[in-house]
Amino acid sequence: MFNHESSEAASQPTTNERTVSPLDLRQTTFPTAWKGYDQARVRAFLLAASESFEAAARENERLRQEITRLDSVIRQHRELEATLNNTLVQAQKVSDDMRNHAQLEADRLVREAKGRAELLMAAAQNRLDDVQREIDGLKMKRREVEVGIESIIGALNHTLEFVREQPRDARVVTHQPRMQAAS
Repeated sequence: MFNHESSEAASQPTTNERTVSPLDLRQTTFPTAWKGYDQARVRAFLLAASESFEAAARENERLRQEITRLDSVIRQHRELEATLNNTLVQAQKVSDDMRNHAQLEADRLVREAKGRAELLMAAAQNRLDDVQREIDGLKMKRREVEVGIESIIGALNHTLEFVREQPRDARVVTHQPRMQAAS
């Protein structure tokens, strides 16, 4: 690119025609001029510049590849994050559904238990009422029996008093059945 044949072109090289590569820096030659630069030092500088330029280009390419790789990793992480967020949302929904279902089930079980308890209480109250009626009936029968026994005791006391009032020497008549008396 810069290998020009006239000294005018050599004094003003244009770099905007195309970009300069490390190879261009190594192969460019300039015509000699009066009071010009030391060619060995220019050559050494251009060689050092081309090596630095080549190292920078390699680093630039490595960094481009690293950026591409990191963009891929970021994309994967974002996809993973979206998946995890969706999973968390679903897990929260399932958890809420399970909690609601468990609460409904617990409420149902409590209602059923209260219903059974009320039935058991009613049955127990009915049984208590039946037992109380039986007790009251037995008390009445006991009172009737007591009254009957008291009247029997009273009758026996009257009979005993009557027997005691009778003279002791009275003759005791034996009881004879009627059939024997007719014969």
